[in-house]
Amino acid sequence: MYENDVKIIEKAQNGSKDDMTKLVEDNNGLVWSIVRRFNGRGYDIEDLYQIGCIGLIKAIQRFDTNFEVRLSTYAVPYILGEIKRFIRDDGPIKVSRSIKELNIKILELQKEYFNKNGREIKLEEISKILKISKEEITMALDSSNPVDSIEDAKYRDNKTDKTISILEQISTGRDEQTEITNRIVLKNLINELKEQEKEIILLRYYKQKTQMQVSKILGITQVQVSRIERKVLDNMRRKLETGS
Repeated sequence: MYENDVKIIEKAQNGSKDDMTKLVEDNNGLVWSIVRRFNGRGYDIEDLYQIGCIGLIKAIQRFDTNFEVRLSTYAVPYILGEIKRFIRDDGPIKVSRSIKELNIKILELQKEYFNKNGREIKLEEISKILKISKEEITMALDSSNPVDSIEDAKYRDNKTDKTISILEQISTGRDEQTEITNRIVLKNLINELKEQEKEIILLRYYKQKTQMQVSKILGITQVQVSRIERKVLDNMRRKLETGS
């Protein structure tokens, strides 16, 4: 594919505006796929696209053609980071009034239904009562949640008593650009885990559960949790170091 043409990437890095423009155009779909994540949050979608393109250009300028990784994969954290930086500097993420009002209406319905029936109302029931789609309901409920990313997942290290991220836990000590690429690779590594391994990692690093709590949830011993967790982290570290 064009995006992996080393010569063209190098020409763009050396100041060729035509090649830079071509690379941006060919990765247009990638930028839009990331921008759409922020749709409905109160920002002009075209503005976010322009911000995303700035992130893409930065990725192209900093891309090491010796990397055994696609430019599109490398560019994702740059595009996402540029958009998040813009939103952070501009203030809290904005949510449209209509979505806010719908969120309030759903929460009131959930509370009223539980008090009357003694159980949580189902998504399908909310959809029928309010005559809106399940997607609209989900979007409204999610509107009050912060934007999360894998690098934001924190947990407390019992050895150092410090709060660190899962990325820091398996850090390989490689250069900054490689670490950025690793953030994307890490997500793929988690998706490749066996179901029990994935549950342990998610409970430990995303839900901030202790090994004892995880052992009770999964019905296994704390020793088993510790052994599986260590094995998974060691495998992830090895794959990040070798790229395999």
